[in-house]
Amino acid sequence: MGFFIEATIGGLMSGMLYALVALGFVLIFKASGVFNFAQGAMVLFAALAMARFAEWIPQLTGLDNKVLVNVLAFIGAMGVMIASAWLIERLVLGKLVNQEGITLLMATLGITYFLDGFGQTIFGSDIYKIDVGMPKDPIFLFETVFEGGILVGQEDLVAAVVAAGLVAVLAAFFQYTSTGRALRAVADDHQAAQSIGIPLKRIWVIVWSVAGFVALVAGIIWGSKLGVQFSLSQVALKALPVVILGGLTSVPGAIIGGLIIGVGEKLSEVFIGPMLGGGIEIWFAYALALLFLLVRPQGLFGEKIIDRV
Repeated sequence: MGFFIEATIGGLMSGMLYALVALGFVLIFKASGVFNFAQGAMVLFAALAMARFAEWIPQLTGLDNKVLVNVLAFIGAMGVMIASAWLIERLVLGKLVNQEGITLLMATLGITYFLDGFGQTIFGSDIYKIDVGMPKDPIFLFETVFEGGILVGQEDLVAAVVAAGLVAVLAAFFQYTSTGRALRAVADDHQAAQSIGIPLKRIWVIVWSVAGFVALVAGIIWGSKLGVQFSLSQVALKALPVVILGGLTSVPGAIIGGLIIGVGEKLSEVFIGPMLGGGIEIWFAYALALLFLLVRPQGLFGEKIIDRV
């Protein structure tokens, strides 16, 4: 039982990180009605900015206070993501209002490759470290209940708590603020939203800025765990099954989908993997997403599409 609980807790913590990345997809889809393939590149771009600013600030200013350097690096990286959001709206999305969904989809693909290449040009292509003071050593819990206790990584625990807090804030933002309601209106119909006075350009800048903030937090967490390298953008691919499972328009769906994927792949790897020769953790999420596409393509919490003729 202790081993099962340990695997489940590990899956829940991984699931919260998947949900955090998936939130970026949901945010953009809510505002533009298109799937944002650039989210993975945004995670990488934000993590690169954070890592490099944390290196450059001490060199330029002589600061040796690690906390202050990280705070300044975070502010600088967030400034980069907000500037990127403004440029994306001015140069790309603002020119594609009321275009077909496939046009917006191709635009996000173009943004993906641009951010990958531009990030390498200005920040370099080496592997960088992000050290924000997250504890690395594992701890043992419930030693008096289970023999040997339950092994939990402190870094994973802190990351899961941060991700859960951010998810809760964003869910409240969409549900209870006028801007959140405006985002939902824009997603439903661009022209109708404009006709009632919703400023489409400002809404898109806001949502891409919020998505950039989410990407920055995700990039810091994953960069602290894995190092900042260009394979980091592939982490976002694991969020694709999450949004398929939870629904492209649902913030709670991203949370539930992330937890299901995280726990499912961890338990399947531990208990089913040995019988199949291992590697099940790599494809489990995509197999589950494929099953949902066949049975319930809108996901658990997605809006069901009804065509009337």
